[in-house]
Amino acid sequence: MGLPPAHGDAPKSRPRRRDVLGVAASVGSLLLAPGPARAQPVKVRLGTATPGGGFPVYGAAFVEFVRRFDPALEIEAINTRGSTENVPLLEAGTLDIALVQGEVVHEVLQGVGRAPADLRVLTAMYPTAGMFVVRADSPYRTIADLKGKPVAWGAGGSGLVILGRYAMDGLGLDAARDFQPIYLERAGDGPAMVLDGRAAALWGGGNGWPGFVAMANSKEGARFIAPDGGEIQRILAKYTFLKPVTQAAGSFVGQPAAIPSVGSWSFVLARPGLDETVAYRTVKALYAVQQAGNPPPQLAETTAANTVAVVPGREKLHPGVVRFYREIGLLT
Repeated sequence: MGLPPAHGDAPKSRPRRRDVLGVAASVGSLLLAPGPARAQPVKVRLGTATPGGGFPVYGAAFVEFVRRFDPALEIEAINTRGSTENVPLLEAGTLDIALVQGEVVHEVLQGVGRAPADLRVLTAMYPTAGMFVVRADSPYRTIADLKGKPVAWGAGGSGLVILGRYAMDGLGLDAARDFQPIYLERAGDGPAMVLDGRAAALWGGGNGWPGFVAMANSKEGARFIAPDGGEIQRILAKYTFLKPVTQAAGSFVGQPAAIPSVGSWSFVLARPGLDETVAYRTVKALYAVQQAGNPPPQLAETTAANTVAVVPGREKLHPGVVRFYREIGLLT
């Protein structure tokens, strides 16, 4: 319901195909030697989110670079309404894997308001620092300034909407009552609403998030509003599954200073019963992307080490992922 270094921008310097394949050939027999599993073509359905948000951009990079290192793994990216729709689609087997915002991962795996989902983690994606963006000439400078104002919280099925609810609730605010909430049909509609005055602010998160990029690159310019130090502590005290996440300085045009906030890691989740070999081949290809060097910015933090560090319980890792991580010595 959003995706950490530059997951919304196109790669600035993408290696040529022959260069990537040449490097791939050198990363070792563990990763790239042909074998029976690699030779078998497999079709995989990947759920992303609505156009204009960070998940479709991330999904495109995921599909392209996994295919470079395992061409027989045919991943089809499918636009959905976002994290909250991706979970039931995974449970129904309509999707094989899907991108899911951290707050939604927490709720479905821990059984918050529902039975725990029988889903497994394929990989961590990136951390998201939640914050508002307003026009640079706007009078709004704090969250309190936005109370009672029209705020575009994102697409209805987006995990970013859930993050916003948790963050506001941690401050004693109701995202639906203390603001004039706007829920979008398409994530990409938000910037225009702020620029033309229909919304005072747009909530979002993530380095390179398309909504923030569009606002920052507009002729009006952008300014970001995040919880201050005391507000961050209040949110984290109430919701311990959220973490402090900082948006690095210079992530967006006109953003000279780092912006501390709260957020969580997003994950790629797998449906119940996803074949172990499919999960194994997918993370093997992702590992090869990192080993080859110069990964696209969308995948820069999609690493095996990050996954092991932030997964909400190692028992949540897919067995195929565990198998590969043991082969590379990351798990015992």
